[in-house]
Amino acid sequence: MSLILRLCGLCLALAMLTACAVPGKGGASIEEIQRAAYVHNGPPRLTLFTMISTRSGQGAHSSLMINGSQRVVWDPAGTFRKEGIISRDDVVYGMTPYLADVYTRFHARETFYVVVQEIDVSAEVAELALQKAMSYGAVPQAQCALSTSQLLAGLPGFRDIKVGYYPRKLMDQFEAK
Repeated sequence: MSLILRLCGLCLALAMLTACAVPGKGGASIEEIQRAAYVHNGPPRLTLFTMISTRSGQGAHSSLMINGSQRVVWDPAGTFRKEGIISRDDVVYGMTPYLADVYTRFHARETFYVVVQEIDVSAEVAELALQKAMSYGAVPQAQCALSTSQLLAGLPGFRDIKVGYYPRKLMDQFEAK
């Protein structure tokens, strides 16, 4: 009986995590990525987006906007699609203020709201985050928080981030920074 309960719990957890699932994103060429690059004049910054279910209060997706030598969104296993966006693996390039707003609004709807948390970092930390995101590769389904927490835990000042599968737990850890 306890095996059945554990299996049911595992199925429920996997079902909750599939909100951040989409099969492989397209791969823009290096030339397209270079043309799309957007340099934001704000401070070096990491912005964690956490999508929360209005029904359950559970986290449904994690992503990270990185303002380094260019501004991108690391959208692991994400579903963001808009005509003309340039992405490779799970990095969305050219994150102008307009596109950042579109990205946030894309995720906010009747069934989800978006928590946006910002932390200013050194230029070196922002650039390291950018390089880690760009070299990570495509993230498998249901691993948005896992990959985002791994990326963050590899950065100076964030090494105490516990790597895990739950967007809400990652949000709480980011808040404590």
